Amino acid sequence: MTDAISFGAAAADDSAATVRITAPTRAALMTDLEARLRAGRGFTLATLNLDHAVKLRRDPAFRAAYLAHSHVVADGNPIVWLSRLAGRRVELVPGSELVQPLAGLAGRLGVPVALIGATQETLDSAAARLAADHPGLGIVARIAPPFGFDPDGAEAGAVLDTAAAAGARLCFLALGAPKQERLAARGAARLPGCGFVSIGAGLDFIAGSQRRAPVWVQRLALEWAWRMLGDPGRLAGRYAACAAALPGLGLSALRARGRG
Repeated sequence: MTDAISFGAAAADDSAATVRITAPTRAALMTDLEARLRAGRGFTLATLNLDHAVKLRRDPAFRAAYLAHSHVVADGNPIVWLSRLAGRRVELVPGSELVQPLAGLAGRLGVPVALIGATQETLDSAAARLAADHPGLGIVARIAPPFGFDPDGAEAGAVLDTAAAAGARLCFLALGAPKQERLAARGAARLPGCGFVSIGAGLDFIAGSQRRAPVWVQRLALEWAWRMLGDPGRLAGRYAACAAALPGLGLSALRARGRG
């Protein structure tokens, strides 16, 4: 897999501590993940968006968790555009769009799946929908951690132990950033034969507890606006920070292009 533009350096010269897109296309990603699932090799998949890029520069624990991931894809048009500005083409791969194909792959290969995050009601609804869509899929655990869940605490260890005891070899993490990425990094060290995929609101979309932006909004690259209108109190500040970070990231992309 090829690298693309680097994100998340704590300082301008901190190239050893930067996050890179490892899977430039969806096809390349799925091919590699299938090979790993067939071989019983674990992996961790993070879906990089602009909010994550901002957090990576501010949160050392989040950056360390991201750097421990085996796979990173571009989940957000700004990441795609910045990578292209750097002279490296990558494909948009939203994490929420990976749940169904990976569930189908797990069903075909007989890989047991765990759903972790969201609410119990959402997990139950998403599990029913996934099972109906993918005959043969085995969902062996549905774990809804309580509010305030600490991915570095003892409770997180118990969550991973529950998934392991159930025989899960693929875990969908719907905890939001940075909790899901930190739990994935911890899970990879604890369960090296298991795959961990951070999917944000992916299970909410499948269960119908949240509605994703219409396709025409996605095609106009305005999904962020759709989300902000739905929850301005929570998201307005986040998107303002993202907008403020864009000029600096753009300059970094141009410098990367200049270095070839």
